[in-house]
Amino acid sequence: MHGFYIELSKVQAEQAPADYQRRQTLKNAERFITPELKTFEDKVLAAQDNALALEKQLYEALLKSLQTALPQLQQAAKAAATLDVLATFARHAQERGYTAPEFADYPVIDIEAGRHPVVEQQVRHFTANHTALDHKHRLMLLTGPNMGGKSTYMRQVALITLLAHTGSAVPAARALIGPIDQIFTRIGASDDLAGNRSTFMVEMSETAYILHHATEQSLVLMDEVGRGTSTFDGLALAQAIAEHLLQKNQSFSLFATHYFELTKLPEAHATAVNMHLSALEEGQDIVFLHHIEPGPASKSYGIAVAKLAGLPARALKAAHKHLDALEQQAAANQPQMDIFNTWPSENAENEEEAAVYADGKAETAPNPLLQALAEIQPDELSPREALEALYKLKQLNND
Repeated sequence: MHGFYIELSKVQAEQAPADYQRRQTLKNAERFITPELKTFEDKVLAAQDNALALEKQLYEALLKSLQTALPQLQQAAKAAATLDVLATFARHAQERGYTAPEFADYPVIDIEAGRHPVVEQQVRHFTANHTALDHKHRLMLLTGPNMGGKSTYMRQVALITLLAHTGSAVPAARALIGPIDQIFTRIGASDDLAGNRSTFMVEMSETAYILHHATEQSLVLMDEVGRGTSTFDGLALAQAIAEHLLQKNQSFSLFATHYFELTKLPEAHATAVNMHLSALEEGQDIVFLHHIEPGPASKSYGIAVAKLAGLPARALKAAHKHLDALEQQAAANQPQMDIFNTWPSENAENEEEAAVYADGKAETAPNPLLQALAEIQPDELSPREALEALYKLKQLNND
């Protein structure tokens, strides 16, 4: 702040030479400057300014001289970046046992002993799994317990496909990949507080984007769609989304769900296939095998997973009690409506509004209340006639 100076104590300051000029007075000292020191100070300060000016001048001259060689420099930088990426690909392929993928000009994703490139580095033993999607099987319906490996399996298929298209070797024993134009994912749960959107709204928005933009050459990952709302609403939405992917988008799709009602999907659509992540149940405990096998899962193992998470024993005991009660209640009730029979199959052209029970054979007698309601033409009724019709419906309901 005060540059260069000579500091003397109060006693010494009284004996300072005549050419000492007082610059600052402190409590116990005096600061002085001399003409020679002032000259030196000016040189130092000027040197700093001159250094900055010279640095700027040299930098601008360097940029100007590089203008003529800029295309060559950009080309060299691009080549260096490409070499860096290829060298990294080669090193990972050698160190981690990757293989070169094969490409086909027809729709197919055939992966043998595929692995997740990140997760396999974090666990002692990673269970490799196969994937087989082609024109005959376009949607894989994945079921199995939480923590069973459904999300990891879906991600590894997407990552192997992506790595193959970037020119990298892939973590698999063999991989045959057809044309893939885009990869869409609906995985995880998150809200958008700033945008005033709930978790379910975000989920539906992302799903809508996928259904509008996915093509026959796209890979779609859908993880537990519909879980953010009520059971019946979620089941109906999951069913409709799966139907749309099969009939309209016709994309390669991995569709993970806990709605076991959806496992009947392959019965109505030949291009859908059931697969599940296996697990073993020992008493009230569960062992995850992380191996994908044909067919739907037998159960969800939700309470067993909750036990692994450390849920209190009292809560687990209550959960078992409630589960037994719900299962007994479900067994005692009449057959549940089969929503798959209310949706058109891939060969049907016209939808018919019909309530069909799970066995597909049960028929109920006509309901007088529903018949009377169907005969009403509300646009043709006067206020008095509408009131009379309302009383008539109430009477039929009481009867």
